[in-house]
Amino acid sequence: MPATATERTRPTSPAELALGEHAPAGQAPVEKGAGKDTGRGAGKDAGKDTGRGAEDVGEGPKKDTGKGAEDVGEGVEKGIGEGGEKGVAPAPLPAPVSPVPEADRVRLLSGTHHDPHTVLGAHPVTHGVAFRVLRPYARAVTVVADDVRADLLDDGDGFFSVVLPLREVPADYRLHVTYAETELDTHDPYRFLPTLGEFDLHLIGEGRHEQLWEALGAHPMTHQGATGTRFAVWAPNALGVRVVGDFNYWDGTGFAMRSLGGSGVWELFVPSVGEGELYKFQITRPDGSTTYRADPLARRTEVPPANSSVVHASHHVWRDEEWMRRRAEVPVHEAPFSVYEVHLPSWRPGLTYRQLAEQLPAYVSDLGFTHVELLPVAEHPFGGSWGYQVTGFYAPTARLGTPDDFKYLVDALHRAGIGVLMDWVPAHFPRDDWALAEFDGRPLYEHEDPMRAAHPDWGTLEFDYGRAEVRNFLVANACYWCEEYHIDGLRVDAVASMLYLDYSREEGQWTPNVHGGRENLDAVSFLQEMNATVYRRCPGVVTIAEESTAWDGVTRATHHVGPGGFGGLGFGLKWNMGWMHDSLSYMSKEPVHRKYHHNEMTFSMVYAYSENYVLPISHDEVVHGKRSLVSKMPGDWWQQRAGHRAYLAYMWAHPGKQLLFMGQEFAQGAEWSESHGPDWWLLDPAYGAEPDHRGVRDLVRDLNAHYAANPSLWQRDTDPGGFAWVEGDGAEDNVFAFLRHGPEGTAPVLCVSHFSPVVRYEYRIGVPDEFAAWSELLNTDAAPYGGSDITNPHPLKPDPTPTHGHPASLRLTLPPLATVWLRPA
Repeated sequence: MPATATERTRPTSPAELALGEHAPAGQAPVEKGAGKDTGRGAGKDAGKDTGRGAEDVGEGPKKDTGKGAEDVGEGVEKGIGEGGEKGVAPAPLPAPVSPVPEADRVRLLSGTHHDPHTVLGAHPVTHGVAFRVLRPYARAVTVVADDVRADLLDDGDGFFSVVLPLREVPADYRLHVTYAETELDTHDPYRFLPTLGEFDLHLIGEGRHEQLWEALGAHPMTHQGATGTRFAVWAPNALGVRVVGDFNYWDGTGFAMRSLGGSGVWELFVPSVGEGELYKFQITRPDGSTTYRADPLARRTEVPPANSSVVHASHHVWRDEEWMRRRAEVPVHEAPFSVYEVHLPSWRPGLTYRQLAEQLPAYVSDLGFTHVELLPVAEHPFGGSWGYQVTGFYAPTARLGTPDDFKYLVDALHRAGIGVLMDWVPAHFPRDDWALAEFDGRPLYEHEDPMRAAHPDWGTLEFDYGRAEVRNFLVANACYWCEEYHIDGLRVDAVASMLYLDYSREEGQWTPNVHGGRENLDAVSFLQEMNATVYRRCPGVVTIAEESTAWDGVTRATHHVGPGGFGGLGFGLKWNMGWMHDSLSYMSKEPVHRKYHHNEMTFSMVYAYSENYVLPISHDEVVHGKRSLVSKMPGDWWQQRAGHRAYLAYMWAHPGKQLLFMGQEFAQGAEWSESHGPDWWLLDPAYGAEPDHRGVRDLVRDLNAHYAANPSLWQRDTDPGGFAWVEGDGAEDNVFAFLRHGPEGTAPVLCVSHFSPVVRYEYRIGVPDEFAAWSELLNTDAAPYGGSDITNPHPLKPDPTPTHGHPASLRLTLPPLATVWLRPA
């Protein structure tokens, strides 16, 4: 009589199921010829005796072919036979082993299987359900499904298999895996349906998945009742892809991913893997070699120089609702826009994102800047690149904390009323062999033509903007930062290098486009798509081009075709590199020679309204031998500071928005270095020259305050009617004077800059006759700023002497090396 459930002391063994041996109750069967190797060890020898083929095992006893239920668990009837009452198990049936076919076995072990789910996992077969598992280094594997518990045969090389006489594949089952020093209880990764749907794959194939980060990468989730992480990666040239990490001791043999049709996407849901786990993708390349790659869409990374990706899920709760609600109310080009550029790792060296959140918003608010521009943000391996050689396009650099820590910083800045811009680098990427370069064994993110792929200046690779999936990767990345991190603007780096096929290339090193021109048509199309998508999805966000040529229509709408036949690129603003180079060239000259370079200061107004401009004094201008801003000025220390102050006030009044790099707000004398950041000690009251530096910082605070309070200085930045020269030909005196006009009903501001180290008394400046008097709004020579305090302290009444084309004029005292702002009294 069959043993009852209470009489059995162990589940049915693989040998019982495979060979039809019947062991006495409470004793494991012994395979013929197996000697002392009993129980779980029998499976290995059984596999050798039968050649792992089902045909040999199937020749076992055939007379016992009734439909009696087999007790493979706790004796609970499964309803698959007759003659057994509940709680009583009939004798076990012989069941043919269903090991992994040899061809699949080879492909799985070599990492070249495109669809491991068709082999591994649970599958219906003639005699029931076959369970196949690949677990290298395991001593034994047991399958557990509801009341069924059975050991699997060891087929060698980490493969385990068994057939259970079940009517259908269990909806849920687990694997109990025994290793030499540990045991693991987990769901089988190969029992799950794909986590990506056809619509996701269609959008990826079309290059139109605007939330690509939701489809690819690593995502902790609950899937078919199990918690784990879904891994997905685009690698269309790969022969096979596995996921490796701490969770499998960096051996991906048992974690092969499946290819989802012709999309090039590989996917695997791994149960029990959660937040904080390290991982990479092990890719078998077309030549059969393997490479270990960080996830291109990883949302978190290890701290460099370590380069693994990290499973991440955000838990930050945003508190910037008011900022996000209001940021789209006024177009950026019609609003005050004064930017403080910050290199986060060196602004206050050693501070984390959360520590920066306690200091940076207060500092920037005190100085009155409307925005910060952050570099670097995206992860990069080499700190000396300042973040401009990106390997983790979807991950904030881990040097300063977690992604949620970075969100905390952005949140704090928003709650302080400060917008956040970030440097974004879609022009190129480094050649690190664990990142994007030849990601799946062939050019993928880079252009397949080596001449098109290699960036001639930086030793990096250029993206293939003509490939839909690559374009999608970048367009979605732009949206990602704005949507997931509430970034208010993207300053797009090195746009000129993207636009021209012959950029930094000699004759014969580039191929013309289909029209015979030098324009990179794929890059033009990409930039148009990126801008159009960002502006559609993210109201209030601005994109800013660092573009150093005279490309027509950088800030023109994409659907407006210009004289060159191209639609606009669609940016909101463009860095005015011409103004920056010309004005700094002028300021570096000795005052006695400046009259010969007067046009360098006036030429910017010839093209000032061809684009929507930002005036940048950025990090690029204060490193690598270019000297800091104050050190560019000629003369002694007093003259250098005076020129520095006068130049800043000229810049703040000039049409266009303004950007100033950290350290220049207090006239740091040394060049910036990413290794130590600004020289904050210059502001230490114990330092003798501290008042000199504090005075410049006080001026910057007042510049921003007066700027924000006077719409004539910003509301018509892109309207020629907002500017009028008063004195543009004062070369002999090194004098420039102009009026800034605001909307109707607002008072104008008169800006007079005097770049000579002498005092000019009774200097006549033409003004409109509609105002009875004018008074100083700001004077950079005032004593609190460190100047000689030569000012115009009383309201000035115009006299009816026509000057500079105006019916009236003022007689001003012009301080040495100073800029004076005046407005109607």
